[in-house]
Amino acid sequence: MSAYIIPILLIALFVYTLIKGGKSYDIFVEGVKKAFPLVLSIFPYLVAVFIMTFLFDKSGLSSAIIDLSADFFQFFGIDKALVPLVLLKPFSGSGSLSILSNIMSTYGVDSYIARCACCIYGSSETVFYVGAVYYSKCKNKPPILPFIISLISNFVATVFACFICKIL
Repeated sequence: MSAYIIPILLIALFVYTLIKGGKSYDIFVEGVKKAFPLVLSIFPYLVAVFIMTFLFDKSGLSSAIIDLSADFFQFFGIDKALVPLVLLKPFSGSGSLSILSNIMSTYGVDSYIARCACCIYGSSETVFYVGAVYYSKCKNKPPILPFIISLISNFVATVFACFICKIL
């Protein structure tokens, strides 16, 4: 059913425009033309985030950080197997989805670790990706405070998710 929602909405929009007497296709094309400048202005920021995420993983720095921070996360009730997900989620949604899939295949879909991973994935955001998109349109330099607040709230959500999964 959900696969049909967007086509149905597009068809309904075209029919509505035709009923109102507008040139639906021309209006649609004009809207698409306005999207190109937005895509071009966002593209460099997205590429920078993707490249930095790739380099972070391939350099071995991510493995070192995971090993160094595992005790810190275990203090808050976050298992060591979840640390890569917690650290990558603020940077990359698709990368963290890959880690989530790996956790499920390693530990099983109904394990405590997999349930925590699902809750962590669902309750957190790709902070730096969203920030790159948002601040690409701002004229001012991006303040650090929103990023800090977002990272703290992601961490609190992660701790709370693991706590809830443990008691349920």
